[in-house]
Amino acid sequence: MNDLNMEQLTGQYFDVLKELGNIGAGNATTALASMMGSKVDMSVPQVRLLEFSDVGEIVGGEEKIMVGIYLQVEGDVEGSMMFIMDKRAAAHVVNKLMAGMIVIDEENAEEYEFGEMECSAVKEVGNIITGAYLNALSGITNLKIFPSVPQIGIDMAGALLSVPAVEFGVFGDNILLIQTKFSDDVELDGYFILIPDMESYEKILSSLGVI
Repeated sequence: MNDLNMEQLTGQYFDVLKELGNIGAGNATTALASMMGSKVDMSVPQVRLLEFSDVGEIVGGEEKIMVGIYLQVEGDVEGSMMFIMDKRAAAHVVNKLMAGMIVIDEENAEEYEFGEMECSAVKEVGNIITGAYLNALSGITNLKIFPSVPQIGIDMAGALLSVPAVEFGVFGDNILLIQTKFSDDVELDGYFILIPDMESYEKILSSLGVI
């Protein structure tokens, strides 16, 4: 196998990565609907390979307060993954999950201080939907892919993104961003950020018979 490079990922193999992103996001949406006990629609995801430094701007600016779930990916594929959403989206999900126990004013969610119970609920959501995403990827590729226990952070987007950025320099400066709009009775933006190492990209594409 010839060494894979980023130019090939953004060129001849990008459609394959895009389709994997679509399938993973669809699986995650199904899992989210099951958790929330309601119908959740998903727009066609926007899948992009872009420079890590551009991610903050895409999600609304590096100073925007976001809720992030971060985990390591282990097994046949190695790297890291994040799922991030703004506080209003997180508040909506918490309200759906914890109906009757916690009711967050979603319009003023930016000022709301998430406590231990709210963080636990968001962490569980992140655990389920990232797990569903990775299960879809594993099912398509027949590769063993295991998520670590997720960590949650509530901070400015730039600060949240600095966590995987530390590892990121090991294999380049591009990441796979899957932007998805979820909607039940309101529309929510969610962002999956996948950061596999280059060898893992090779394994994924090879397992699909592409290279």
